[in-house]
Amino acid sequence: MRILHAFVSTRPKRMSLYAAGVLLSLALSSGFAHSAPSTPDNDSLTRWGADGHRMAARTAVRSLPAEIPDFFVEAEDQLIWLNPEPDQWRDGDFHEMDQGFRYDHYIDLENIPGDILEESRDRWDFHARLVRAGLENPQRDVGFLPFAILELQQRLVNGFARWRNAEDPAVRRYLEARIINDAGILGHFVTDASQPHHTTIHFNGWDEAQVPNPEGYTTDRQFHSRFETQFVRAHVTLDHITPRVEPESPITVAGADTRTAVFAYIRQINGYVEELYRIDRDHGFAPDREPDPVSLAFAADRIADGAVMLRDLWWSAWVESEAVAAR
Repeated sequence: MRILHAFVSTRPKRMSLYAAGVLLSLALSSGFAHSAPSTPDNDSLTRWGADGHRMAARTAVRSLPAEIPDFFVEAEDQLIWLNPEPDQWRDGDFHEMDQGFRYDHYIDLENIPGDILEESRDRWDFHARLVRAGLENPQRDVGFLPFAILELQQRLVNGFARWRNAEDPAVRRYLEARIINDAGILGHFVTDASQPHHTTIHFNGWDEAQVPNPEGYTTDRQFHSRFETQFVRAHVTLDHITPRVEPESPITVAGADTRTAVFAYIRQINGYVEELYRIDRDHGFAPDREPDPVSLAFAADRIADGAVMLRDLWWSAWVESEAVAAR
């Protein structure tokens, strides 16, 4: 999700484990160049990024328990601004940067054989297992989204623990800056994962080359952006999201439980893929007409899912850091 002068393909070609040939290279979504400074309320970059990402981040920070440190909630605007930030790094003019991060935005669960995801200790163990299973290009054909989330979550725990132990006020301030940056970037990938297109081979129209389509789901190669960019920008507001998130009621997950929670969250969102396509077929995600209530509720629910998971992971990092700081 990068700033673009025109609609272009931003998601790499991927090969199915089960079907020969290369998948069609298709557009993830589009944005537009802008010259005004980006702020939480002034950023022309569209997508789940500028709108869904920001609404999820704002809802997450406002539903945190009062026990979270003051510096964290006082950074609300920065946490919101940071949420779409990794999409700015998707820039083919900077090849090393682009390749370093572009595969962190998705996970094609259908291309993972067996229990390899749950059995892998980290992204590189995951990569090695996929290669042994027969995938020639796992980063492209599967992606690393769960591990991007887990890596940043652990950095957040580490930062909070060091902040608890820091005695020098200057060091505390430096750690606060580090924590806010990591928390904001973590938010991007957590909310990416709340969009079903980011969890599936059907990331931009039903992939009939790999999976039969007897239900007549759309093969529209602009479905991804039509749903998460155009429909959300036209119809979804913060007032649709906040009532769906119960304030100050996070679930605490720590250590191994964090892995379990992240994997379960992504599989849960993947379970909405067919519902997404069915709603598009039967109700539509049209940005230029009155939204169908079913379509609007689905989009709001998914953004709220991202807000809840992000709030829970932020809170869990703070709670877990107490034991880490005491080691």
